[in-house]
Amino acid sequence: MYSTSKKRFEKAKLVIPSGVTSPVRYFEPYPFFVKKADGCHMWDTRSRKLVDMCNGYGALLLGHRRREIMRAVIKQMKRGTIYCAPTAQETELACMISENFPSIDTVRFVNTGGEATMTAIRLARGYTKRDKILKFQGCYHGAHDAVLVEAGSGAAHYGIPTSDGIPEQSTTNTLVSEYNDYGGVEQLVRDNPDSIACAIIEPVMANMGLILPQDDFLQRLRKITRQHGILLIFDEVVTGFRVSSGGAQSHYNVRPDITTLGKALGNGFGIAAVGGDRKVMDLLAPGGPVYQASTFAGNPVATSAAIASMKVMGRLKEKMYTRLERLCTGLARIVGDIATDYGIPHRINSIASMMQIFFTDAGEVRDHRGALKADAARFQIMFKKLLEEGVFIAPSQFEVAFLSNAHEDHDIDMVAAAYDKGIKAVRDAR
Repeated sequence: MYSTSKKRFEKAKLVIPSGVTSPVRYFEPYPFFVKKADGCHMWDTRSRKLVDMCNGYGALLLGHRRREIMRAVIKQMKRGTIYCAPTAQETELACMISENFPSIDTVRFVNTGGEATMTAIRLARGYTKRDKILKFQGCYHGAHDAVLVEAGSGAAHYGIPTSDGIPEQSTTNTLVSEYNDYGGVEQLVRDNPDSIACAIIEPVMANMGLILPQDDFLQRLRKITRQHGILLIFDEVVTGFRVSSGGAQSHYNVRPDITTLGKALGNGFGIAAVGGDRKVMDLLAPGGPVYQASTFAGNPVATSAAIASMKVMGRLKEKMYTRLERLCTGLARIVGDIATDYGIPHRINSIASMMQIFFTDAGEVRDHRGALKADAARFQIMFKKLLEEGVFIAPSQFEVAFLSNAHEDHDIDMVAAAYDKGIKAVRDAR
């Protein structure tokens, strides 16, 4: 089907481990290669047009090549790409983020979400003078040692609960609880008095499929962490700007101590951020004893892209979020009806512009264990049929389908028709 991509992949394997620069990009027998993208579409190396429902794993809230962002980036590139000296754009962007996130007094820019969560954890340990961290099964916070324990995303897809190459002592201070299980959190806090520096969580899990917080789980987590002097870190690398202009914390009305942002912040450009309470953030070097540094952090190209992204999101937000939720809710309902009509047991979770279907008859999917009960083999059958029909979703049960503002109603109609054929293929494979 993708003979050109097959040839390119065989060549890539000679010089790139496993032929891909990130595990989540691989699927059997080989991934397709992309030539270009625009709006909500991508074109492969055969010039075949695909509707993009992966959207840079959530980064492209505004779609590919948004004109205002491209103009800002080109304008900055004419002035230079990196200075390793402060720019006024950094201050402007930090102010814009603080205006959108009341929990954020000050911001430190980094390059990736993983770098942001690593810095956030180091800050929490520096502030509390404690060593242990609490994370949640299936939440993915990047590929650094302390959090690559019972993680989601690619680690879950390949069944890797941790990773070779991580010393045992790197994870001995990592405590793990089940998402949405407040009793489990309470027990861990009781068992580890005065030793937990932070609890880090995806407020909406988007790396184990899509899993939403139940009842008042986030509110109770905020209460117990505050009571015990534990800093609460919301990893909003995915949900920041996507669930709402103020992220999941605004949607659920919970104020963390530290927030990490990425993906939609730069709408396709490499920028991320750590922000939070001033008394915590002031510990960062050079003013404080917690060291963090990066050559490319806050570089003017990525910063210009992020400023342009935030201006567009700000201008469109009154209509954009409502429209995207309407499209996403409608698509989720249609996909659910299709699965029901074909007699396929399933559950669908959705929020804002994100959705995922789980092929399971085990009831509601509300945690890591529930997600693992879903039939990943059936998901792969559906994924491959969707791709044949010209729709690209993330190739793993443990990821999420994302809409962008570039999607129109007719694009969603095409996606729904592809899901019909994909789920029919699941039925026919039984």
